[in-house]
Amino acid sequence: MSRHILSAGVALAAALAAVSAIAQDEPAGASQDAAWHNRQMLALAERQASDGWSYLPGGVLWRRVKGDGIGPRPTIDDTVTLHYVGTLVDGTEFDSSVRRGQPATFPLRGLIRAWQLAVPMMAVGDTIEIAVPADMAYGPVGRGPIPGNATLLFTIELLEIPSR
Repeated sequence: MSRHILSAGVALAAALAAVSAIAQDEPAGASQDAAWHNRQMLALAERQASDGWSYLPGGVLWRRVKGDGIGPRPTIDDTVTLHYVGTLVDGTEFDSSVRRGQPATFPLRGLIRAWQLAVPMMAVGDTIEIAVPADMAYGPVGRGPIPGNATLLFTIELLEIPSR
């Protein structure tokens, strides 16, 4: 009996080794490659306070690139109208209201956590840039053209707060 168990164990080990060898021959997906993950982290680390970047909770980085922050600001309970461009760290654009030529209107509470934190830092007319760690966006699953664990970069212009 123990010889049969040993034989079964050896067969199982051989099968697992074969599956592992096959898996190693397949190219890793972009979001599973160590260099890709390093680029995601580097995109956040490169943004320095000396260049105007500030931290928000969860590691979200933001900086104001236009405006002075004075004026009406949205709260999490507001609906906002804005223009935005979203890119991956390699510069690939995954979404843009600017490209569509149509501002977007959203309830702020329904957006990714990073936007819920960053957009209230803006006054109407301001433009900000944000760098978003994956766990403050779409996490390990991703969404549409956004791969899992992607750091996202956005430029956001707050046009109005129609809920007021």
